[in-house]
Amino acid sequence: MTDSATREPVVLVTGSSSGIGAEIAAGFGAAGYRVAVNSATSVAAGEKVAADIPGARYFRADITDDTEATDLVHRVVAEFGGLDVLVNNAGVTRQIPHADLAGAPVAVWREIFEVNVFGTWRLTVAAAEHLKRSPHGQIVNISSIAGSRPAGSSIPYAVSKAAVEHLTRLLAATLGPEIRVNAVAPGLIDTAFTTALTGPRAQVREIAPLRRLGTPGDVADAVLGLARSTYATGTVLLVDGGVHLR
Repeated sequence: MTDSATREPVVLVTGSSSGIGAEIAAGFGAAGYRVAVNSATSVAAGEKVAADIPGARYFRADITDDTEATDLVHRVVAEFGGLDVLVNNAGVTRQIPHADLAGAPVAVWREIFEVNVFGTWRLTVAAAEHLKRSPHGQIVNISSIAGSRPAGSSIPYAVSKAAVEHLTRLLAATLGPEIRVNAVAPGLIDTAFTTALTGPRAQVREIAPLRRLGTPGDVADAVLGLARSTYATGTVLLVDGGVHLR
């Protein structure tokens, strides 16, 4: 491991081959970080994201696998000489109406929690000792407005994000002062995944005080802002254009 005072800061962004994760990776790259781009699939897309960020590298790893998750952190540290920021962005969901209880069997809960909650935990455990060695060690988890409101693509997804938010607070209380832990909770963001959600998209434009959908750049700005806010820990920052006010 290289002395953190003599190297550029390093960030690992999970699930960063597209969408919000790719924008977060690009934002850190523009801020002078060495960026580790990651995905479990979409290898070509992940390599393209990394190629567009000076000094970035792509690392394929499935965070639902204990060994691959741990090895991912070790590979990043070996490549860049350390780790300063972990962004737990990787996530999955299923579109299931909340009233369709039978449509959300336990198998679906396991699938969603395996990535959104257990994957976040795996990476945090693997990265913690490295982050403690950094003078700016921190974790930023990506949650959702569904983690605090009765909304979201499915009940299992919303509950997984509520778990991520409470995990954020528990980790902040446990890992300080060496590591800060915060979360960003986006509302409806304009990505390829949400293109088909015509009803919710129209509703956000109608009721949000800012009268527009969020962009991946809006989320990246919030993540970078928390990364720079050295006295913030245990914070869950809503980035929803003010929808929560309605």
